[in-house]
Amino acid sequence: MKSPHSRELPARARGLDLVLRWAVVLAAPALLAALFTWCGGWFSTRLNAPRIVDAFEAMTRPHPGFRRNHAKGICVTGHFDSNGTGEFLSRASAFARGSYPLVGRLSMPGSDPTRDDATGMVRSFALSMTLPHRGDWRLAMNSAPIFAVRTPQALFEQLQADALDPRTGRADPAKMRAFLDAHPEVRAFNDYVEAHPPSSGYDNAMYYGISAFRVTDAHGVRRFVRWEVVPGHPYRAVDTREQRDPDFLSYDLMRQLSKGPLRWHLVLNVAQDGDTLDDSTREWTRSPSRLRIDVGTVVIERAQTQIDGPCRDVVFDPTILPDGIAPSADPLLAARAAAYSVSFQRRTREEAAVARASGH
Repeated sequence: MKSPHSRELPARARGLDLVLRWAVVLAAPALLAALFTWCGGWFSTRLNAPRIVDAFEAMTRPHPGFRRNHAKGICVTGHFDSNGTGEFLSRASAFARGSYPLVGRLSMPGSDPTRDDATGMVRSFALSMTLPHRGDWRLAMNSAPIFAVRTPQALFEQLQADALDPRTGRADPAKMRAFLDAHPEVRAFNDYVEAHPPSSGYDNAMYYGISAFRVTDAHGVRRFVRWEVVPGHPYRAVDTREQRDPDFLSYDLMRQLSKGPLRWHLVLNVAQDGDTLDDSTREWTRSPSRLRIDVGTVVIERAQTQIDGPCRDVVFDPTILPDGIAPSADPLLAARAAAYSVSFQRRTREEAAVARASGH
């Protein structure tokens, strides 16, 4: 029952009540984000996202306006043709039969946008898929199925070991040897890269999501998966002796697309007993008994420069997921999300500063 004086609340009190209500509404998503990063082990007095990004910057000379990692790349656009079989695993709208537009980016890891393509040992493929009801699914994949390190702290130490010495302009090999001695898990990544030469182009590489993700079906059943995209073109190892063009990856991609679309099959690998769910340095075994589901086809139709193409302002945060897919407890997922955000903020500020200086 209302108080007989409820209509006579002073305007200042009503205003304060409104402010408090909005504070609660706006604080909720911020609290959820903070809880996610805290659960991922990201809040620390020793390490945070800006320091990770600083460490990426220290690996090369300054390149204002470029991404702090995967600095060299090319935008692509196309769509995802879902065949409907993914609904067996997840209620995510991406797995309902249909066609969904996407923007992507093919790139190499590293902080230098001027590097020679022949020096890249890994290819990367990122996608942002637009789904019904304002849904969004972002995938960040590499051509190696594992990461070199397991935790944000180890990543930071790796970047420090690979930083340029201001006196010599080169990395100190002794620091990298010390890092490798302290992190034997890196050997699995190095062994994989040595045994699997990089592909001759972006078009014939297989790309892996690497981390595990939790999927939930329409009945509430939860499973864990890792995904990969399998190219339609057969893999062929690069022969760097034949490559004279430092930008051959992008030019070959555009040449391929001039002949028609490129396709990859999106495959979900379902976790089995004993599979690690929070350690991206450990590969899941290839087994005939593992459930592998082809859920559709990624179709790339056009390529555009990264300077003014549609992928320029897209943050390929792997924790942006539709309902029915959720992150695992892999600590690198929260760290990547935070670092990507800091990188985006820095490069957009740099672009704005250049625009102001030029009078635009």
